[in-house]
Amino acid sequence: MAVLPVATPVALLLLARSPLGTGAFEPVQQPVQFDHRHHASDEGIGCRYCHDGAWQGPSAGIPPTSRCMGCHAQIWNESALLAPVRQSYFEDRPIPWNRVHRLPQYVFFNHAIHVHKGVGCVSCHGRVDQMPLVEQVAPLTMGWCLECHRDPAPHLRPPEHVADMTWSPRGPARDVGLAVMRTLDVSPRTECSTCHR
Repeated sequence: MAVLPVATPVALLLLARSPLGTGAFEPVQQPVQFDHRHHASDEGIGCRYCHDGAWQGPSAGIPPTSRCMGCHAQIWNESALLAPVRQSYFEDRPIPWNRVHRLPQYVFFNHAIHVHKGVGCVSCHGRVDQMPLVEQVAPLTMGWCLECHRDPAPHLRPPEHVADMTWSPRGPARDVGLAVMRTLDVSPRTECSTCHR
């Protein structure tokens, strides 16, 4: 019985950091069957085309329905699967997409600083171009973020390859990352106020 007061908090902490607690590896259903494999891999549409906010500020953003209709006014324009897209467009109401990557409200995160310093989309989001339904592949815990902030070199790439899902370094990843760190003056902060503002 003396073990219970210690075991319970430890078990809860472990649960909070497990995929069950972080929501990792759970495909998120969406109001429209959007297959990233088709759009990103088959059609070669880059991350930035739809998620241009990632290069400009904290949120990657979701594209307006007008961007979807740029193609789908011509392609699959009568498909029943795309009825919610057409309805959203003609009623001028955004599609209520379900969020996949969630951080606690007390955590500040800025996509722009990460992509401009050479952190590839795939480093945090995984191979989205191979996902029929997007799922969170990284735990997004404080420990996970700090691990990268303390040693970012293995995760860095030249900025022109940030959104390239298939890019791989020529030579050791650490050497490439160290060169990127020097070129882009990468010096991640680990103070509490970096993320907790």
